[in-house]
Amino acid sequence: MASSALDDKLTNEIFSILENKFLFGQYQFQTNNNVYSPGKVRILSIDAGGDAILAANTLIHFQSILRRKSGIPSAHISDFFDVVTGAGAGGILAGLLFTPKDGVFFTPEESLKFMVDNRRRKLGRHSLFGQRSKGEKVLKKVFGEMTLKDTVKSVLIPCYDLRTGAPFVFSRADAMEMEGCDFTMAGVCGATVADRAVEVKSTDGRRKIVAVGGGVGMSNPTAAAITHVLNNKQEFPLCRGVQDLLVVSLGNPSSSSGMSSKIINSSLFVKIAGDGAADMVDEAVSMAFGDEWRASNYLRINSVNNSKKVEEMLGAKNMESVLFKGKRLVEMTNMEKLEIFAGELIKEKERRNQYCISHQHQNMSNYSPRSSSSDTTTLSSTTSS
Repeated sequence: MASSALDDKLTNEIFSILENKFLFGQYQFQTNNNVYSPGKVRILSIDAGGDAILAANTLIHFQSILRRKSGIPSAHISDFFDVVTGAGAGGILAGLLFTPKDGVFFTPEESLKFMVDNRRRKLGRHSLFGQRSKGEKVLKKVFGEMTLKDTVKSVLIPCYDLRTGAPFVFSRADAMEMEGCDFTMAGVCGATVADRAVEVKSTDGRRKIVAVGGGVGMSNPTAAAITHVLNNKQEFPLCRGVQDLLVVSLGNPSSSSGMSSKIINSSLFVKIAGDGAADMVDEAVSMAFGDEWRASNYLRINSVNNSKKVEEMLGAKNMESVLFKGKRLVEMTNMEKLEIFAGELIKEKERRNQYCISHQHQNMSNYSPRSSSSDTTTLSSTTSS
């Protein structure tokens, strides 16, 4: 058994290296004494604030842009990203879009309907997502017995573990590589939206998490996703810094927006703290990219003037964070930025397609790669030809 497990691990590592060389390229180039990989890892991040309705609406528009610009009318949002992370309701949205059921993905439109339907169902004063018994049934119906291993890309969904007193991130990479780290998607999504303690066990029973919602400890999971990519050399061995990333971060307006100070309570303080933490992560990430890479490699879409309508938000001028100095207004609108960034994502996808075509002599059809950094559509279409 020990020998078999070791063989499996070595096989996975070999396939991961082969796949990354196949998709991201085996060459590098040098600029200003810095060596860069030719490919970029694409990250989608969705905040915990609010109910993810605005984020879902944004993704509907974004997918439409990607289909139009790429000329692929059937393209799915997951085709253009290697990593997805989401907290709170954003975690459910990420799970829906990147976990195919019987080989079929939820569309952004279907995901929006799911979020809206369950937001409107009330049990007492709590929404469906906050009610453990009812929420479990709904999530179980959607995800069935699917686990983190069934997601198509690298998925990162946080919660706050009351047993350790620290954030815990459910990770597809950990599920693939370590015992006690694979959880059902229904359990993962239930944990990241829980407004009271819920117990989540790994599929093998080795690990137990006593969780409350991911918004408590990681309302904006963008930094966690970037850290994961930069330090995960098994899945992303050629990624060396922010210049090798394409990051789309979607904010969600908190229901605390516009509330009167007369009704401040502990729940509102939690929302305010979450919103503040999300903004600080945005500012820190923005500074990490700097002026050189921020414009082309990092896109933050957030509600402007607390707008709850996606048309108003996308039509408004984009906001950029300045560390400890708030935000500044830039000339382009959020929609214009989405158009530009969609072009960058499509360039990366086309670069991989071209690389695959030029290396068709490589026999890649005899294995199923483990690495979640792959572009599944590109790999399957190329190897089957």
